[in-house]
Amino acid sequence: MLVYLNGSLVPLKDARVSVLDHGFLYGDGIYETLRVYDGVVFMLREHLGRLWRSAELVGLDIPLDAQALEGAVYETLQGNGLRDAWLRITISRGPGPLGLDPALCSGATVFIYAEAFKPYPRQFYSQGIRAVLARTRRNLREAQDPRIKSLSFLNNILAKMEAVRAGAEEAFMLNHAGCLTEGTVSNLFFARDGVLFTPSVQCGLLDGITRQVVLSLARRLDVPVREDCFGAQELYAAREVFITSSTKEVMPVRQVDGTHYGVGELTKLLMAEFRKEVSAYVAEAKARGPSVWGYE
Repeated sequence: MLVYLNGSLVPLKDARVSVLDHGFLYGDGIYETLRVYDGVVFMLREHLGRLWRSAELVGLDIPLDAQALEGAVYETLQGNGLRDAWLRITISRGPGPLGLDPALCSGATVFIYAEAFKPYPRQFYSQGIRAVLARTRRNLREAQDPRIKSLSFLNNILAKMEAVRAGAEEAFMLNHAGCLTEGTVSNLFFARDGVLFTPSVQCGLLDGITRQVVLSLARRLDVPVREDCFGAQELYAAREVFITSSTKEVMPVRQVDGTHYGVGELTKLLMAEFRKEVSAYVAEAKARGPSVWGYE
C-alpha cells in the first residue's frame, strides 16, 4: 500500500511522521474523509472547500493549492489501483519544539491515506443500527468551533466508548443546553408525520457534506424540513431515525436507548435518492473525461 506524504507516494511501512509533530502532540490539525465510487471522488470540491475553511479557522497554511491537492488525491488512488474506496486527507501543523505556539512549527504535514471500501453489513441498511444517547456532551461552540473538522477528537471518542459499552454502533450527543447535535461520526435525522427533522448547525455540529446532499434531496422532493433545536424526547417520539456520513451514506437507526423504530418510507426514499445522486455525479464526472482523475 502506498500513501501520500509531503509530496511523494511512499510505502505505508516506510511512512514516517515526527514524534514532535504538533498533530501528534496536541491534536493540532484538520482532516476530511471522502468516498470514492468507480474512480470518482464524490463531492471532492466540496470537501476541499471545507478543508480550506477549517485551515483558515485555525490559521493553518496548506502547502498545496486546491488543484494540486486534488491531483494528490487521485495520484494516491491510482498508485494503489483503487476505484471503489474511501480516503482521508490529514493536514497537521507539522513538527516543531514543544509548546502551543503554532509559529514553532516549520511547516504543515500533508498525509493522504486510501484503501478499498469494505461495505457495511447489509442488515445495517435493511434493519438499521443501534444507538445510544451519550452522557458525554458535545464541545461548546465557543470552546471549539464545530465548523473545524479537527484532529482533536477526544470528545467523540468518549461518546463512542459509551456506545461500545452499550453494544451499540453509534452515540448521539447533546449540547450544553440539552439540544441534540450529532453522532460521533455522523449527522442525525429523524422523521414524524411526513416531516424531516435535523439539528441546526447552530446547536454545535459539523455541517456534513452528505447532510447537505440529503437536505437538498428532501427539498427537491417537497419533503417538509425542520432544522432547529430538538431535545431527546423529540427523538424518542420519532417514527424514523437515520444517520448520514460520507462512508455510511444514509443509514437507518432501529433503536436509540430503549426506543425502537422501523425503517420507514421516507428513510427508504432518501436512501434510494441518495444512491441515484451518487450515480448521476459519477456519470457526469466520467463524461468530462480525463478530469475524472483530477487533471485537466
